[in-house]
Amino acid sequence: MDRVPTDLFIGGRWVPAASGERFDVQDPATGRVLASVADAGPEDGMRALEAAAQAQAELAASSPRQRADWLNAAYQAVMDRADELALVMTLEMGKPLAEAKGEVTYAAEFLRHFAGEALRIEGGYQRSPAGDGRFLLLRQPVGPSLLITPWNFPMAMGTRKIAPAIAAGCTSVIKPAHQTPLSMLALVDVLAEVGVPAGAVNAVTTTHAGAVMEPMIRSGLARKLSFTGSTKVGKVLLEQAAERVMRTSMELGGNAPFIVFEDADLDDAVAGAMAAKMRNMGEACTAANRIYVQESVAEAFGQRLAEEMSRRRMGPGTEEGVTVGPLIDEAALDKVRELVQDAVERGAQVLTGGEAPGGDGWFYPPTVLTGVSPEARMGSEEIFGPVAPLTPFTTEAEVVGLANDTPFGLVSYVYTRDLDRALRMAEALESGMVGLNQGVVSNPAAPFGGIKESGLGREGGAVGIEEFLELKYVGIAGPRPAQDG
Repeated sequence: MDRVPTDLFIGGRWVPAASGERFDVQDPATGRVLASVADAGPEDGMRALEAAAQAQAELAASSPRQRADWLNAAYQAVMDRADELALVMTLEMGKPLAEAKGEVTYAAEFLRHFAGEALRIEGGYQRSPAGDGRFLLLRQPVGPSLLITPWNFPMAMGTRKIAPAIAAGCTSVIKPAHQTPLSMLALVDVLAEVGVPAGAVNAVTTTHAGAVMEPMIRSGLARKLSFTGSTKVGKVLLEQAAERVMRTSMELGGNAPFIVFEDADLDDAVAGAMAAKMRNMGEACTAANRIYVQESVAEAFGQRLAEEMSRRRMGPGTEEGVTVGPLIDEAALDKVRELVQDAVERGAQVLTGGEAPGGDGWFYPPTVLTGVSPEARMGSEEIFGPVAPLTPFTTEAEVVGLANDTPFGLVSYVYTRDLDRALRMAEALESGMVGLNQGVVSNPAAPFGGIKESGLGREGGAVGIEEFLELKYVGIAGPRPAQDG
């Protein structure tokens, strides 16, 4: 922890907040204070954005190879410090060490992936249809970008935004969640160490997110806004961005259906459900939020899932053998309790778990509920906790209707051994991503994002860099005929 900076990073320097204010970062497993971090105000945010704007021309003029070299060097530095970075993440966020190290590796892969994409920014040249001119197509950096990341994947969500911004030649100001700023500050420190130019990446930590971000959004200096977080906040940011017609990409809330048909391999389906539900203690927008199981296998699936969930060991993520850490804070714990109580009051049965243990930390045990009513609150609200609600269904048409009956559309999961059914479901489900017989869809080389109220745009994959590039068309008069002699 001693190596992690705790100030703001503006224009290539670590500086305190102008007000001198700081806020505490807590360990969710114990409630103890880990560090005191600079608490930025609006003045600090604008200083960071001005630094990004001043550095924009230099970064845009850098060669694709230079930007790729910075990202490759950052990839190697993150991998070299993986154990240290994982410990920081576990302490401030709660996920078990093994899972935290997995996220560090996942985060590093975005750096390596977009190092390659920096070398593949393409344009175009063609003859006009009438033959009297030429079309030249250029892709250029959008410009200074505002990046807002969540607490649940505090490093990977940062590299998923910072890496394509650097690859495209865009400077940035990144604001991490106030619950988990240390992982982002450690990452920014790595980027500075490998030579990313001063002002190219700036970091602002704050407990006053709205007050700090709104002036930056409305200033006109920033040309791009990328946000990962709740749909409610995303809508507010979109309204603010509309004033300057900013480019936006939004990765918002989810309400993922996980569908198990009677012909599915139940062992595979249970393993997939565990991955889709228990990754990050269920604190993920891709988490299986509604689990629909065909009636003929509902009881068997529920029993197997409950057995697997009950085997998970809960405790501080730093302890050996722990696979379920604490939730992020007391408010998160209270919400999970309320959602489970609501489901039980509406007729659900608890197969395992169902009650918080009390004591230090914000822990909730792995829980399986069966017979959950479609009217239960957890059918329409993100649980963001280790609770698996099971609802039986009869027909394919019925489950498609249930799955799509939501304003969200991030990801869906389907387990079946029938290829025709798999393809029908993939096409019928209203979501930006579908996992067919797999419980994890995230991959740096694949486009990540949703439809409906789950977001706009895509991150990762070959298209992720496009979010930070503008397309410019240059019309060229046709070449004159050659002159003899």
